Amino acid sequence: MLKARLYDLTLFFTAVAVAFGLGAFTIDKNIFLIALFIYWLFSTLYNHLRITAQNGTLKFDYGISYSLSFGIFAGPLGLFIFETIFRFTVYFSRKSSKTADEDEFWDTFYNIGAHVLIYSIGYFLFQLGYPLFETIPFGFWILMCILAVTTTLISYTFLSTAFYILGEIKSLQQAIKFYKESNNWLDLGKTAFTNGLLLLLLEEQRWEMVVGLFILNYLVSRSFHSKSQSIQNKIERDKFEQMAYTDFLTGIPNRAYMDKKMSELNQAGERVGIVVADIDKFKLINDSYNHAVGDRVIQHFANTLKTYLSENDYVFRSGGEEFTMILRNKPFSQNIDLVERIRHGIETSSVEVDYQSEKHAVSITSSFGLYYFKVNHHTSMEKGYIFADQLLLQSKELGKNKVTCKDELPKHAPIGVM
Repeated sequence: MLKARLYDLTLFFTAVAVAFGLGAFTIDKNIFLIALFIYWLFSTLYNHLRITAQNGTLKFDYGISYSLSFGIFAGPLGLFIFETIFRFTVYFSRKSSKTADEDEFWDTFYNIGAHVLIYSIGYFLFQLGYPLFETIPFGFWILMCILAVTTTLISYTFLSTAFYILGEIKSLQQAIKFYKESNNWLDLGKTAFTNGLLLLLLEEQRWEMVVGLFILNYLVSRSFHSKSQSIQNKIERDKFEQMAYTDFLTGIPNRAYMDKKMSELNQAGERVGIVVADIDKFKLINDSYNHAVGDRVIQHFANTLKTYLSENDYVFRSGGEEFTMILRNKPFSQNIDLVERIRHGIETSSVEVDYQSEKHAVSITSSFGLYYFKVNHHTSMEKGYIFADQLLLQSKELGKNKVTCKDELPKHAPIGVM
């Protein structure tokens, strides 16, 4: 951490030397103060819209920077004054709102030093390059694009050096990867053309146009920031909803999601088969081995059930070792055949488990209750589930490893046991 502090201060004092050693004012002080106030005001406003990124444990923010145009216009000394006022405004604002990071104070010196050095280089390159590009069609804009790329590369060099000192980047390959991941050509183009327009307007002292361009940039950035926040919020809501509706052990939907889907299907009026299934003698498995083996058996059971279902069907973990399937838009006979195939598939398969440092093949059987009906013709989904659960109990009472089924649609339909 001491090396990082020394690095921050080295950049800062080097920037001080450049600003006061090479940075004489070449513009009227009143003009400078007007430009300084406008840039400070809008840079401070824009700072709330900057995007925070993280590399390992080190956070940094990025977004469009106006320092290139201000540095070319005001020179290194004027740039140093702007960066110092702006960066400490941000620092004290974050301190007062209690959003400042632990190292915010030292990071302020890094930001001042790095930005003054980067855009002072931009200033000198502009002075050297402008006479060469002046006679070329669109030469000014080509030069601004070159400066945007150059200053961005220097900025990433300073950052990657900081990461190297902190141990976040440990090799040249990681540094190259950081460059590639950080680069965005659209952002570079936006930086080049925004700073180019600002520079032309500053030189002509078109203050109302400078303010107008800043307002336009602010509104566009604000709009994108709001949309980005909305998208992020939706992603987070979807993620939490998925977590709330997913069984952590098996990865399939849980009882809460089953209740939600049943409520939705109550409006459909379609023909469904509700199947309630569980693992026979599951307590014996836990008692004979342990709960880790029991969990592995439940996972195997869930995966087996999933393999037999179509994309329109559902399977849920509705209890400890109990699972519920909803088979949609199939004839009753097809429901029976499918459930019987599932029962046979579970009976003839086994799951390999680790117990007492040895591999064991555990075989299981399962019992099923199938209730077939037209939703809300006489019976709701919730009632259908209760009837299927009762049929499961009959399978258990009849000796387990059986399918007990009932079709509600024909009058006086008998109960079938397989």
